Amino acid sequence: MSPQNAATQPAPFASLSFMPMLFVVLWSTGFLGAKLGLPHAGPLTFLTLRFSVVLAIMVPLTFALRSPWPRNWREVGHIAVSGFLNQTFYLIGVFIGISLGVGAGLTALIIGLQPVITAAIVGRFLGERVTGRQWMGLILGLIGLALVVWNKLDLDLNHAVGAGFTTLALISITLGTVYQKRFCSGMDLCSGTIIQNISSASVALVGALVLEHWRVTWTGEFVFALGWLVLVLSVVTMMLFYWLLKRGAASQVVSLFYLVPPVTALLAWFIFGETFGLTAILGMVLAAVGVALANRTEAA
Repeated sequence: MSPQNAATQPAPFASLSFMPMLFVVLWSTGFLGAKLGLPHAGPLTFLTLRFSVVLAIMVPLTFALRSPWPRNWREVGHIAVSGFLNQTFYLIGVFIGISLGVGAGLTALIIGLQPVITAAIVGRFLGERVTGRQWMGLILGLIGLALVVWNKLDLDLNHAVGAGFTTLALISITLGTVYQKRFCSGMDLCSGTIIQNISSASVALVGALVLEHWRVTWTGEFVFALGWLVLVLSVVTMMLFYWLLKRGAASQVVSLFYLVPPVTALLAWFIFGETFGLTAILGMVLAAVGVALANRTEAA
């Protein structure tokens, strides 16, 4: 690439405008949707319904748009594995953790380790160079995240099992991000969503039938939570996540997750009247600065 072309080449997020922040806001609503819906259904039952409704929406849409399908079974396998990691086991871990009493603060802190872990492995598996400035941003974001959730941490040993499932979610989505970037960068968003939700629904359904006996209380609150998680999280936000990942470096995209706990806190204050103090506000500022540093490339 010539110096002139390199100078005019846009940064990974330069042409995306508001898309990264839109992703953060939408992703942040996931914890709120789970909080509304889990009292009315078991976590695996809830997830089975969520994956199934996504399929009911995406199958006709995909055929109507004539979206391309994978060229061979090898590509199908890679997309399915990515779905297991980025959706199935990630969501199962988060939902079971919350249902076992793990606080939103502890969940956010555990999942918030993802950018640091991802940055540590992308160089080896993806050949991406993580600069010193980006490392500084990632660490600063982690500190800010810890300040946001510090007052809500629940370290009761009785929640150890739930914390273990949440840690499973962290490992799953971290590996899934790297796997998606490495093997599924050319995945069509519509057909890929169908393949991933088929694999996810299969696992969740077996667990729901065996462990939960399909317990659901159909209330207006549950229907709203299910609809929101299906349309906003599973369809719009997951497709946006894969789109951002395709356009930007993995370490840059996952650094956006540092902004999720602060935005969730703001939404919880607006919707549920939950309050937060000066320490949390400081943490939000540090997290925002950290993300800005992590997404800024080194000067030539």
